[in-house]
Amino acid sequence: MLINYIALLILICAFLLILYLLFRENRLQAKKIKNEEIYTMEAMITALKSHFSEILNGKGKTKKLRREEAEKVEQIRKELRRAMNFCSYGDLRSKAYVKEYIKDWLINCYGVSEITIDQVLPFKDTRKLMVEDKFLLLLFHYEKQYQQNAFRKILENHNLTPEYLGTKDLTAPYTITAEDIERIYQKEHIRLSFLDKLDVVVQKIYQEYKGHGVIDELRDCHIDGISGGVSGSLSPSISKDDSLLRSIWVFYRGLMIHLDFLAFSSERELQRICRNIYRYGQPGQLSAVKGYIVNEMMDGSRVVVARPPFAESWTFFVRKFDYRGVMMLQELLTDEGSEKIITLLKLLIHGEQIMGITGEQGSGKTTLLKSLIQFISPTYTLRVQELVFELHLREIYPDRNIVSFRETEFIPGRDGLDLQKKTDGTVNIIGEVASAPVASWLVMISQVASKFTLFTHHAKTTKSLIMALRNDLMITGAFQNEHAAEEQVKLSIRFDVHATKNASGHRYVERITEIVPTGSDSIVTRDILRLINGRYEIVNPISEETQKEMKAHLTKEDIKELELLFAKEEGEMTS
Repeated sequence: MLINYIALLILICAFLLILYLLFRENRLQAKKIKNEEIYTMEAMITALKSHFSEILNGKGKTKKLRREEAEKVEQIRKELRRAMNFCSYGDLRSKAYVKEYIKDWLINCYGVSEITIDQVLPFKDTRKLMVEDKFLLLLFHYEKQYQQNAFRKILENHNLTPEYLGTKDLTAPYTITAEDIERIYQKEHIRLSFLDKLDVVVQKIYQEYKGHGVIDELRDCHIDGISGGVSGSLSPSISKDDSLLRSIWVFYRGLMIHLDFLAFSSERELQRICRNIYRYGQPGQLSAVKGYIVNEMMDGSRVVVARPPFAESWTFFVRKFDYRGVMMLQELLTDEGSEKIITLLKLLIHGEQIMGITGEQGSGKTTLLKSLIQFISPTYTLRVQELVFELHLREIYPDRNIVSFRETEFIPGRDGLDLQKKTDGTVNIIGEVASAPVASWLVMISQVASKFTLFTHHAKTTKSLIMALRNDLMITGAFQNEHAAEEQVKLSIRFDVHATKNASGHRYVERITEIVPTGSDSIVTRDILRLINGRYEIVNPISEETQKEMKAHLTKEDIKELELLFAKEEGEMTS
């Protein structure tokens, strides 16, 4: 009997041991699954949102703190709230502040460590890393040495610059593929410390929570611009195709580059970026009724967003304008004989000639205009009219008397230009003549009100510039007679500086053309300087009447320089 009892007891103990082992295994498995779940991007972002909500809504317990400590906590809360509000508007300091806060939270509150961080992203097994994560790692790797020039250096170091386009099919778009990124990543042999991994995880969380998705870090690089939602099929019959999501293009050194390897996570993500990227300064609400908005970001970038039904898809366009300093003309005009065009441009400005800078988008018109301001007498006051603030001349020339105006929903450009006459302006600068009222105003005041005017326009030829301005005068009703309108334009605008770019994105001035005032029915233009076989050459002298006008404003040294410039060329042509 005792033996049977002992056997039963052993059996029960064995059964209980099996149950315990099974329970422990299940518990360990459940704990493993739970750990894997909490280290997903979705889980971390959800927890972070909850944490920020508690902090920003004042739920952090401060009642038991001393007054000094409570005030310090409140100050931190205010700084965080401001950074959260401005970080997605192009304010890099606010972005850095928010990211630093996220990093601190991950380590001290969420338990991310050297052991657990590889559960967030498979850093140890690069075969499992997504190509966009590898691109982000490349950016971080290069940012350590080159900061915001990281993207440029990646292209230069791995034969992906616009010059490399010459070896590609010119009939196809310039594209960087997933294979390109994989090749570069393998070559770089990037070694990551724990802090490197943490920086990448922080950026991933930030860009999906408060930033601009997969373009967030790239937008901050020194590029000409970036756009999304601008390519890919919209047909419902091929809705499974993700070509719309892979519609990210970078504008770099005058070329559009399709980043085929980079994709928005969903169409909803693209819409989120479009809804947020334009909001700096509260320019209004993007809606089905108001289908597009033009605005600026805190770093001076111009941003345009559009949505259906006005546009066929949700799209955004960010155009960046570097105003940290003015580029010298020697840096902009690098072709042989550049000293001739630089001298001529300087003398045209000193001679107070009304001058338009024409060319297609991305040809360098705005950059050239900003550089030419350095030749304007520092005693002259500048008044600027723009669609959105792009020139940022006060940032470049902080010691000069400059005021810029922009169009708003209630103040059209014509009204802003009219106001300039009452602001003691000496020189008028129009960022872009893009509407008939502005063009009409430009022509009408060119001979009065200010000493001279500089402007940009998208005309392809000098004759098309004259005809476009003539038509604008007719549209606004300033003139009823076509001939009279054209004569007014020819009497008003004196020089056309035409900027352009070649297939590899190299920017240059193709020609400087004088509009000769003849009084005849025909449009008489004369190329003064041209780029011929890669060299700037003087091809004709400036007309005697225009030279006489210029010399009235030039110093003796300038007059000698002007005469020497054309005398030298005449001598060379004669010989």
